[in-house]
Amino acid sequence: MMDEHSKPNSRRQFLKKTAAACTGLFLPNAVNAFAKSETIRLGYLPITDATPLLVAHGLGYFSEEGLVVDRPVMVRSWKILVESFLAGKFNLTHMLFPIPVWMRFKQKVPVKVLAWDHTNGSAVTVKKDSDIYSFKDLGGKQIAVPSWYSTHNLLLQMGIRSQGLRPVIKPQSAKLMKDEVNLFILPPPDMPTALLGNKIDGYIVADPFNALAQVKFNARIMRFSGDIWKNHPCCVIVANENFIHKNAILIQKAINAIVRAQDWCINNPSETAHLLSRDGEGYLPFPKNVLSKVFENPHKNELTHPQWNVARIGFQPFPFPSATRFIIDQMRQTLVEGDTLFLRDLDTPKAADLLVENSFVMKSMDEIGGMNRFCNCDMTKPYTREEVVEIN
Repeated sequence: MMDEHSKPNSRRQFLKKTAAACTGLFLPNAVNAFAKSETIRLGYLPITDATPLLVAHGLGYFSEEGLVVDRPVMVRSWKILVESFLAGKFNLTHMLFPIPVWMRFKQKVPVKVLAWDHTNGSAVTVKKDSDIYSFKDLGGKQIAVPSWYSTHNLLLQMGIRSQGLRPVIKPQSAKLMKDEVNLFILPPPDMPTALLGNKIDGYIVADPFNALAQVKFNARIMRFSGDIWKNHPCCVIVANENFIHKNAILIQKAINAIVRAQDWCINNPSETAHLLSRDGEGYLPFPKNVLSKVFENPHKNELTHPQWNVARIGFQPFPFPSATRFIIDQMRQTLVEGDTLFLRDLDTPKAADLLVENSFVMKSMDEIGGMNRFCNCDMTKPYTREEVVEIN
């Protein structure tokens, strides 16, 4: 009996054909000439931040590049993903952008950021009947973040400080002053149920855990992250520098596949939601109706800056240097557990240059038409931009 993937009209074959038709991209000429036997091992969290990695696998883009790629392995928390990466269990993965900064300059791990995995994609979520409508309402509240070294923590604390409030890290049982906002770590899968059970007042995290709470628990989005920092990076593609040097051809082909996947996701949001869902290829343990909400643009009445026209989650792989520098600078002002003295003496421009290797992604983007495939950018200077941040 033929299994699902050997059927002539299987969902996977249909998606591959759709992908080829929609992207208009050529297949690599040297697939059969690629002789490297190294297997790419991908790890990911069950969040839509991982979309390009999963879509590149699901549509067979890695295979079309001539790569051997195991099915990506899902883990529950950032702590597990980081530990697995450090142990060599995964050699290519997505990671919250501040984590590689900590790994490279605090832990002395030779990690490199190769590309952005996505833009935006997160939100501050509260219960529908909550009295929290803006950052000024967070005083005296308990708010969960997915990692101390996360864009979520940076953005949340930017919002808190803008209202004259103070982020603190205390036991949840501790009494809070009116101007204190208590922050603590929760794995993303635990956040919606903690909110429902009144164990926390809100959380900031990647989708689909905001969409899940909206659909299942009638929760409310207080603020989308892309409505604070326009088209900001969140997760990035990383690999160990030693692995990159030994496998440059492999890395180039992997980035080719990921860039192609991002291009496909932009043009096929509904199909992307289906492929990821448990109704499709099952990469994420959520039904399509929850994931579809992530790939729909927010209504204008949900946004503080509707004129920005930002997507709830977007895809643009080039790692703008201005954004890297902004993150490093903001990390210096962000409260976390543990020693942050390593940030004090960093030369921001030099650190940003040392952290990021953009040659692979630039080559991939050039081969499919450049930056205009991904944004309405100024094509006279497509690889520079001004960071736009507005809290209120």
